[in-house]
Amino acid sequence: MQQRNASVAVIGAGDFIGGEIGKKFAAEGFAVFAGRRNGDKLAPLVADITASGGRAVGRSLDARNEAEVAAFLAEADAHAPLEVCIFNVGANVNFPILDTTERVFRKVWEMACYSGFLAGREAARLMLPHGRGAIFFTGATASLRGGVGYAAFASAKFGLRAVAQSMARELWPKNIHVAHLIIDAGVDTAWVRERIRQSEGDAALVHLDPDRLMPPAAVADAYWTLYSQPRGAWTFEQEIRPFGEKW
Repeated sequence: MQQRNASVAVIGAGDFIGGEIGKKFAAEGFAVFAGRRNGDKLAPLVADITASGGRAVGRSLDARNEAEVAAFLAEADAHAPLEVCIFNVGANVNFPILDTTERVFRKVWEMACYSGFLAGREAARLMLPHGRGAIFFTGATASLRGGVGYAAFASAKFGLRAVAQSMARELWPKNIHVAHLIIDAGVDTAWVRERIRQSEGDAALVHLDPDRLMPPAAVADAYWTLYSQPRGAWTFEQEIRPFGEKW
């Protein structure tokens, strides 16, 4: 593995999508800085990357905290110039509108929109002096349309998309690629499988169509493809879904 003098910051480095993003970029020579709540849970990811010859650091991070986000990204940039920042924080909850409390709505907005703004702004602050970089945001079906029970989640994802689009218009001319990746499907995670089990029963998991859920590694590949684009043909927004997904 040829190491690059560059780091990638993954904010929201969970056990599935975020972890696969970290492993993909580590395999391509990046130093990986992974942040999530309960950073001790990053130990297996860090161990996996380092065992493969890569470089990885895991940190506890509250993505809603301005000072923590700034410090996390500054540490990554001090280790190796920050080349890529990927915001991958989820906040997918479902509540009927009358059961959506003020606290739920505000917390989801803080997690899925406000923290994305903080990540993007602080990443741009570090990348602009380098004259290059990439800032990518993970979106969802809810980024484009609201659904029953998704007033909080969809409004936050709509907002994140607007933040990303505004940043792209401002930063592309300064050689910073800002992109928004819409995952229009369930991703094969423990949480999604548990939701399927609760709604459809145990038999649904036994006979689960292998093409129904998106592999987390496929999301990481999509991000790598975005990063690899020549600046003469950058993508702002890309939708990905399994070929078996109905849409």
